[in-house]
Amino acid sequence: MDLDLSDDQVALRDGIAAMLATRIPIERVRAGFDRPMFDELRAAGVFSLRADGFSWSDCVVVFEQLGRFCVPGPLVPSLLFGDGRVAGFVVDSPPCWIEHVDALDVLHVARSRGWEAVDPRSIETTASDWPLDPCTPVARAESIPSGVALTVDWRDAFDAGAVLTAALQLGLADRLTEMTVAYAKERVQFDRPIGSFQAIKHLCADMLVRTEVARAAVYAAGAHLDAGVTLPGLDRSVSGGKLLAGEAAIANGKAATQVHGGMGFTWEVDVHLFLKRAWVLDTHFGSADTHADKLAYEVASVGS
Repeated sequence: MDLDLSDDQVALRDGIAAMLATRIPIERVRAGFDRPMFDELRAAGVFSLRADGFSWSDCVVVFEQLGRFCVPGPLVPSLLFGDGRVAGFVVDSPPCWIEHVDALDVLHVARSRGWEAVDPRSIETTASDWPLDPCTPVARAESIPSGVALTVDWRDAFDAGAVLTAALQLGLADRLTEMTVAYAKERVQFDRPIGSFQAIKHLCADMLVRTEVARAAVYAAGAHLDAGVTLPGLDRSVSGGKLLAGEAAIANGKAATQVHGGMGFTWEVDVHLFLKRAWVLDTHFGSADTHADKLAYEVASVGS
């Protein structure tokens, strides 16, 4: 399996990165997700990638860049289920916490009886006054009314959602490494850049290793989605990608906070935004612990 990006994928990566750097800087990220942001991303083709003929591996490349720029919003559901609309997703397990409910056009609900599309305006919710991620507002719903029944292969939907979320987490881990190395070169203590101290070198090196291991796993998961049943090990690949990317994003966020020292805890420094987003994304389409359990089951099944 060749996991190197093709020339077209490099151009796709560089193009979306240039657009995000210009149109969605960190100041706009801090302002949160809104309709104009969605419209710009839709105009750039982010939510129509599959309809436009791009592979899952191409989608991984794009969503990695969205993670690198910490772009907020229901990005994964809008690609998978939105059909040009702002879409959310939740598993019906009351009480439910729904993200960006006021911005949604449609909410997809996975229930034990099947998959449904629900009008978010029909749901009674109570907004959280203090969400974990300030760029990801959440609201509590004690119950979700019935909606329009849909025919959805839930396994395919969950696999694709997990891989795209892992790509976002990979982007977070990569950008955190970049930010931390840059800070370690600039911050001077005892008349030396702190990056010259062995303890800081080890932290930064570990961040890079986690990121690159996660990158290989996430790219492989994207390739498995493209291959489908023709390539064995889809479940292991998806869970491995989500597990490693989730752990890399959270661990790199903690390491970045440590290297930044007291500044890492302040509102003005962007590190906390990436760490909080990493914690939130870990809850999407299966946490790291959930996918670790799935991997253990897969390994045990093969061994038996």
